[in-house]
Amino acid sequence: MIPKEILQKIHKIQITTSRMVTDVFAGQYQSVFKGRGMEFYEVREYLPGDEIRSIDWNVTARMGQTYVKKFIEERELTVMLLLDASLSCHFGSVKQLKSQLAAELCSVLAFAAMQNNDKVGLIIFTDKIEKFIPPRKGLRHVLRVIREALYYQPEGEGTNISLALEYLNRVTRRKTISFIISDFFDQGFRNVLSVSNKRHDIVAVTITDPREIELPNIGIIKLTDAETERSFVIDTSDSILRSQYKQGALQRIEEREKLLRAINVDSIDIHTDKPYEKELIRFFRMREKRLA
Repeated sequence: MIPKEILQKIHKIQITTSRMVTDVFAGQYQSVFKGRGMEFYEVREYLPGDEIRSIDWNVTARMGQTYVKKFIEERELTVMLLLDASLSCHFGSVKQLKSQLAAELCSVLAFAAMQNNDKVGLIIFTDKIEKFIPPRKGLRHVLRVIREALYYQPEGEGTNISLALEYLNRVTRRKTISFIISDFFDQGFRNVLSVSNKRHDIVAVTITDPREIELPNIGIIKLTDAETERSFVIDTSDSILRSQYKQGALQRIEEREKLLRAINVDSIDIHTDKPYEKELIRFFRMREKRLA
């Protein structure tokens, strides 16, 4: 049974994100993400200027008049949310954990898809595939996706993005819009990501906490790597150590950005200490500009 506080959280996220989607993202979402192509809509009588190749010869022969096929854009899409539930995501030094923010981002994207009548699916992963919810439509289904994103208790500890992408390719037959929501504390996924991005439209949603970039000067502290359980003691009053820590973090982020650019994967960079709405808007505007 789901605890009362989780149900309240789901209801709060539903209200907040659905309003945000309606007010800000609905039109942009539809203009940014295109359907799979054109689908047959109806036949009508031929008009001067219509292309000869659009003539429906079977209907023309049967009716004794020239008819052409009319097509419309096939709008229905499948949106897949690949949610990193590794232990490194259960960290936060500001208002919320990275995992909580990730669940809220899942909610925003799921509601945006729902309002455009698109299917939504969910893959929760760590160093194993934790949960798969096949893509479907409707509010009830979206609420289930949000519930699992918030409430699911993973068994794994580490992060394996390659495994998640390989699983995505196995369970989806058609092209999807796939958002990888993760802190990307992983290596060796470049080749699989590159191959997957040729089949799908993949967007990397990176989540970073400010303490993962810069250490405060608070003296001697003990740190533990959540995924490896390795612990070590450091003196944060050492300015050289703090500088090295920051340089290492910035270098890791720069390398990740270079990798994503090299294989043409768009990214949305989210920080736990900043409003994510601005970054989502920036992403949508960037995609709109590219398509213009």
